[in-house]
Amino acid sequence: MSASLTCTSLSFAWPDGTTVFHGLDLAFGPGRTGLVGANGTGKSTLLKLLAGELVPADGTVRVQGEIGYLPQNVTLDTALRVDQALGIAGRRAALHTIEAGDASEEHFETVGDDWDVEERALATLGELGLGHIGLDRTVGEVSGGESVLLRLAALLLRRPDVLLLDEPTNNLDLYARRRLHQAVTAWPGVLVVVSHDRELLDLVDRIAQLRAGEVAWYGGNFSAYEQALAVEQEAAERMMRVAEADVRRQKRELADAQVKLARRKRYGQKMWDAKREPKIVMGARKRAAQESAGKHRIMHEERLAEARERLDEAADAVRDDDEIRVELPYTAVPPGRQVLTLEGLETVYGARVEGVLDLRGPERIALVGRNGAGKTTLLRTVAGELAPVAGTATAHVPLRFLPQRLDVLDDELTVVQNVARFAPDATDNRIRARLARFLFRGARADQRAGTLSGGERFRAALAALMLAEPAPQLLLLDEPTNNLDLASVRQLTSALESYEGALLVAGHDLPFLESIGVTRWLLMEDGRLREVEPEEVG
Repeated sequence: MSASLTCTSLSFAWPDGTTVFHGLDLAFGPGRTGLVGANGTGKSTLLKLLAGELVPADGTVRVQGEIGYLPQNVTLDTALRVDQALGIAGRRAALHTIEAGDASEEHFETVGDDWDVEERALATLGELGLGHIGLDRTVGEVSGGESVLLRLAALLLRRPDVLLLDEPTNNLDLYARRRLHQAVTAWPGVLVVVSHDRELLDLVDRIAQLRAGEVAWYGGNFSAYEQALAVEQEAAERMMRVAEADVRRQKRELADAQVKLARRKRYGQKMWDAKREPKIVMGARKRAAQESAGKHRIMHEERLAEARERLDEAADAVRDDDEIRVELPYTAVPPGRQVLTLEGLETVYGARVEGVLDLRGPERIALVGRNGAGKTTLLRTVAGELAPVAGTATAHVPLRFLPQRLDVLDDELTVVQNVARFAPDATDNRIRARLARFLFRGARADQRAGTLSGGERFRAALAALMLAEPAPQLLLLDEPTNNLDLASVRQLTSALESYEGALLVAGHDLPFLESIGVTRWLLMEDGRLREVEPEEVG
């Protein structure tokens, strides 16, 4: 039988009672599926349920074939050798022992039929652009992006029938992304990928959209999905306008009916007072009028209720992607003011800034380069987390650093409590009012940081840093679009557009960097930082 992945009546809720799925039915067959949806809809949770990392409250998950899973946050023991991380250390050691002349049965059993394991491993590393690493180096010697590819290489070597990838392009430079795209294109079995990488999503065969605990299917890649969604939204907005007009009409008809009934009632009372007809006749007429009036009123009220229900349904179909709104007057930096000075700087891993590099005014600087070039190390040095080997990094304004791992948040504290750590003098009401602008309203602001999705966690971390006291006039961001869906990337762009301070952003997402109005490009290459023209990037 061909590989497949099916879940039936799947239900799952977090320990605090928040329902993620209830009675979800879903099936993935051969081919590539892109799983999309707003941050917080449960994409990563669904992959964990499918991979067996989480246990559903109800329902079943059935896998036909072996499953491989690449989580969103890849963590590997830095002391492991590369062959251990690939899961081939035992077979490789047995193979070398046999080649050295030890013909013990146990070594043959360990190798099994996998006599070319070392060649396959080196070939797989080469296909992913990791041929330079070798099998005897340790994981601690590779960059964050290389460790993602290393974990993927381990999965490819296992040859699973079903492959689940959660934001696999996070931390990958442009070269590594292209390698991963090639691996996805060549995948022969069932593949489900969660990603915000448009290029990657344009390689899939179908899109599964997760929204409000339900999945809607769209044939074709992400571009085709966007076109279909635009048509759907146009129809939904048209239906909403029709429903709004119907509600207004039903309100008018109800009001007209009530006026007519009031007139009838006044006329009947007048006839009663004048006693122009026998009392029994007038009584019967009054009761009939009251019954008729009651039925008439109920009919119009029911029509109005039905119209409102249709309006609610139409409104649910129309998407309303809220934008982050940031108003922080104290973050403004006057043009020409000195913000950061790097002088003869050398970082712990050997990256150098020759001479003096000045950042002035509200500049927006992109820091680009291959995985492992030293971009994160430079940011951590500027932020004061790492001491320089030589030279100085001097910030002339208040700065804040948002690392890739978003570990500025305490998972045990709520969003409000996390922000309060950075702004201890701010009142609870002030913090909540500010958080609402970052789309944390009401009960959402009281969620524990540990229960947030990747995108929500990023928004909370960004809010904590931007609302910190003193207000940051220099923001250091390391791969800020990691873990963000496309709507969240738009929200981040909107937030940074309204930020009036200076920006130093390390990233590989060129469309995003261009969208935030980068004014200078710095390339970290061969251990040296130099300024380049935009066309030299990528």
